Amino acid sequence: MTMGLDLDSLGFASPQDTTIVVAMSGGVDSSVTAALLHEAGFKVIGITLNLYDYGQVTQKKGACCAGQDVYDATVVAEKLGFPHYVLDYETLFKESVMDDFVESYLRGETPIPCIRCNQKVKFRDLFQAAKDLGAQALATGHYVRRRLEKDTAQLHQAISPEKDQSYFLFTTTQDQLDFIRFPLGHLTKEETRHHAHRFGLEVADKPDSQDICFVPNGNYASAIERLRPGSLEKGDICDLQGNVLGHHEGIINFTIGQRKGLNLSAISSQTQTTSQEPLYVIALNHISHTVIVGPKEALANSHIFVKELNWLATDIPNKDEELPCTVKIRSSQKPLSGKLTRNAMENTGIVELDAPEYGVAPGQACVFYQGTRVLGGGWITKPLSPLK
Repeated sequence: MTMGLDLDSLGFASPQDTTIVVAMSGGVDSSVTAALLHEAGFKVIGITLNLYDYGQVTQKKGACCAGQDVYDATVVAEKLGFPHYVLDYETLFKESVMDDFVESYLRGETPIPCIRCNQKVKFRDLFQAAKDLGAQALATGHYVRRRLEKDTAQLHQAISPEKDQSYFLFTTTQDQLDFIRFPLGHLTKEETRHHAHRFGLEVADKPDSQDICFVPNGNYASAIERLRPGSLEKGDICDLQGNVLGHHEGIINFTIGQRKGLNLSAISSQTQTTSQEPLYVIALNHISHTVIVGPKEALANSHIFVKELNWLATDIPNKDEELPCTVKIRSSQKPLSGKLTRNAMENTGIVELDAPEYGVAPGQACVFYQGTRVLGGGWITKPLSPLK
């Protein structure tokens, strides 16, 4: 290990003869990634993707694609003395990420645009841009680890569970994993900031972005109305028996498992549900624009349908073969024990959990693990409820 960089994990014997493109978002993580590689003697080229400059509109810092972030990345490259390019990907980002986000929400799903951005923009087009520049690798500031086992690259969780980002990278292909490096996977966030101060980077204390870059205020409904005017439709809030309990301004204001913000001023006399019993969003019907609410036990699911399966394991299970594993349906949760069975239909499967999970929402990612290794994952299409 050299000054915080695990050279063995990078797999290059001669840094001075190796060109690495670094995806620089303007944040502390990607900036330290570039700085550590540059310090170790690698030929670093920084690339920042101009995806969507919402920061100029809201005058709010912290949006990952804001103009301030492009500026911050440029300053880091100039200070350390390596070339830096800004590529305009706004059209691709809108078509591949923003439009998908809108359509998913309007279907009553809970999309994760950061995964789609990695899949369809950063790890696809930036991957190709790095190769076009003659680089031997692309590096990012993600907190994950890449390991070589029998000459095969594997994706593993980061050393720091609090910062692990493997959930967001399940769509990575094997070709991409062979080419991409993650120098921060063995560091904690505190150690990364320490290196930023050591290098004298102005972004050393820059806060982490907490919001979707094109929705920096967290108001999804207003963002969708702006992106797709007239798409919000009012509807009813009903209980499991179909009794109308209230009304809403659009199903995109709700997510599966939500308890707060239902604004039910009264309970229908026809329903057996009492006002004292907490109600949760159980399902969203985008055809009738109905929000269905019920008791917490109605959220329990032990079987989950997944589609668009992506495998990073070489030992892909046969169809109808059960694969014991742990899974995550949210990035911050502890892995859940269960098993996966691939369906006869291509790239689909069913996850059976050992214990029911609450609040499984279509549109979320379901990522499979064995220990710290990422086996792959898929997108949740619909949960099966034991409640009839």
